[in-house]
Amino acid sequence: MSDPVPAIREADATGAVAAIFADIRAVFGVGVVNLIWRHLAVFPGGLEWAWGSLRPLYAEGHMPATAARLRARLALPRLPEIPPEALQAAGVPAEALGPIHAILAAYDRTNPMALVALTLLQEAAKPGFTPGPLPKPMAHDMAEALPLPPLPDLSALAPSTAALVLRLNAIGAGEAPILASMYRHLGYWPGYLALAWAVLAPLDARGIIAAGQAAAREEAASLGSLLPPQMSPPPPGVLPALEAFTSDAIGRMVPLCAILRRVSPGLQTAYASP
Repeated sequence: MSDPVPAIREADATGAVAAIFADIRAVFGVGVVNLIWRHLAVFPGGLEWAWGSLRPLYAEGHMPATAARLRARLALPRLPEIPPEALQAAGVPAEALGPIHAILAAYDRTNPMALVALTLLQEAAKPGFTPGPLPKPMAHDMAEALPLPPLPDLSALAPSTAALVLRLNAIGAGEAPILASMYRHLGYWPGYLALAWAVLAPLDARGIIAAGQAAAREEAASLGSLLPPQMSPPPPGVLPALEAFTSDAIGRMVPLCAILRRVSPGLQTAYASP
């Protein structure tokens, strides 16, 4: 199993799709193209429509700043940090901390932007959509490049690790959830996944997720006036794909990844210590 939904692998991309993938990596400063963009590439004209509409908002700093506002609005529970002794007891080597932190930071950078941006496309396609007032500028940091290890296939992981990935993916999800890439990416270190399960499983994940999605809708409305004034209609299949991701995988992972960043020791985050 390579991807949980039809998607163009980065290594298989050619022509305009490959060029857009390269542009996404450059604009985001992250060495991976998230699943939603690779999924949109299977719909004729879908990736070109979505990225063409949203790229100026990313490149000009509107989307990163809005994502920073969204992260600041997340109602995250106060939890203790995972101590170094717990990482050691779980078999997480010291040399793994850098890659783990980079993975969490990368998804914490890209998913909040994607949740707001893709929600904006959905809202703008509705009859009678009225943009809200533009928000005040907010500082954001997209300068640091975040190279990542390759995204492993679920089938490449040990059976127990793959099972744990699926258990984590069920947290806060409904029936037949899309498999979030972040858990697979962390599959190199099953000990860390075990600690992540211990942190996330007891939470009221659905309540936390729903609050984050509501905040994303408000942030999306504030950017409506920045979309191209004469947007073409979305290609067939694109709006259901956006809905599937914003209501499921991306909507779940925005607060859950933020929680893991907050409890992981030694990681610089946007959240102040309580």
